[in-house]
Amino acid sequence: MAMKANVGLIGLGTMGAALALNIAEKGFPIAVWNRTTSVIHAFKAGAGDLAAQITPAETLADLVAAIAAPRAIILMVPAGPAVDDMLAALSPILDADDLVIDAGNANFHDTNRRSAQGLPFRFMGIGVSGGEEGARHGPAIMAGGTAQDWARMAPVFHAIAARAEDGTPCADHMGEAGAGHFVKAVHNGIEYADMQMIAETYGVMRDSLGMSAPKIAPVFARWNEGTLRSYLVEISAAVAAATDPVKGGPLLDMIVDAAGQKGTGRWTAIEAQNLAAPIPVIEAAVMARNVSSRRGERAEGEALYGPAPQRAEVSLEDLEHALIAGKILCYAQGFAMMTAAAKDFGWALDMPAIARVWRAGCIIRSAMLNDMATALAEDPARNLMLAPFFAAHLRRSVPALRRVVAAGALSGLGLPALSSGLAWFDLMRTARGTANMIQGQRDFFGLHGFQRLDGLDQPHGPWAH
Repeated sequence: MAMKANVGLIGLGTMGAALALNIAEKGFPIAVWNRTTSVIHAFKAGAGDLAAQITPAETLADLVAAIAAPRAIILMVPAGPAVDDMLAALSPILDADDLVIDAGNANFHDTNRRSAQGLPFRFMGIGVSGGEEGARHGPAIMAGGTAQDWARMAPVFHAIAARAEDGTPCADHMGEAGAGHFVKAVHNGIEYADMQMIAETYGVMRDSLGMSAPKIAPVFARWNEGTLRSYLVEISAAVAAATDPVKGGPLLDMIVDAAGQKGTGRWTAIEAQNLAAPIPVIEAAVMARNVSSRRGERAEGEALYGPAPQRAEVSLEDLEHALIAGKILCYAQGFAMMTAAAKDFGWALDMPAIARVWRAGCIIRSAMLNDMATALAEDPARNLMLAPFFAAHLRRSVPALRRVVAAGALSGLGLPALSSGLAWFDLMRTARGTANMIQGQRDFFGLHGFQRLDGLDQPHGPWAH
């Protein structure tokens, strides 16, 4: 009799196939199923030396029969109705102790609902980051579900996860139900913002400093050797350096300037509003992607108003420090949002552990995350911009951020993410803000009341009748 598989996997798309090979390579026999049968057999045929670890199943019943009980089955299907359909299809053929793991980009509200709906088997949702390369060779894994189910799957997830420089696997339990998918959504929001800020610095170099893509590439490469060392800065250098294989010249100059999105960044922005957690850098990045798709309207706008002057005196050193400041402020907002969510949803989110999980494998992996983990361990509830280590960074870098944002405004360069980060920083460093005027206005037109600084009782202003 053939040996039973340790794990099953449903969905052999790009990510699912890569994850299945990773699991097999780490010594866990795996059974696989895909809606299109030919894909299953092609996958095994192309698995090379790992084929012996892979059991193809032509039906869901065959898949279940091929896995050792209690079974664990990973879903790698599109988020939304496809997950619900698969859970319904598995319900009649799984036992109560079997575990189904949704490893797609699910909305955490859906994961909460599925966890609470009384499925006839165990269920957990995990966030997997790193794209195809990460899924194949080591992703970052953010798991949601019960501690019992995490303990059961931890040996597999630790084995397949990326390793930080200290050898720690970048996989951990985030909390109950949808906690893993929530942390993954915030990760993706930070990813949107980081990419947008890098694009904005690229735009300043291209449009304000008149630099070509081949001249910009070594700037990003140099930045990647210092404080900004990260996957996204590294690949930005590679993208800027690439040559168009069709026409020659820089490939970057031939790429249409309209950015796609799958919705996770938008979910983060929407949920931040529900939590009253300000994340303006992420919101600006989502807005910028939406604007990027309006190419026709943007062309009409330029024809109507004329091109912006765009030339400005900005140093590369200032651009580097502006990006450092923007990155710190963005992460500070993301961690503050997760702190708000932990309180609102009753999750015990471990902020230092989240920072450690993000150190390798995921798209936002960055050298800064080691220092963020340390700062969060000192005081998990403290905003990162108030941590001494990052406060010192911001004191050095914010003046450059001001000069870059000011130059952008004066020269007509749109810098929404960097500008939003600076505005948030200035609000967060101002003890006496301007919302007293708003409270006065609200009381004037709606008798909403206000509090006095001296604590005296005055429910309304003199305009009340």
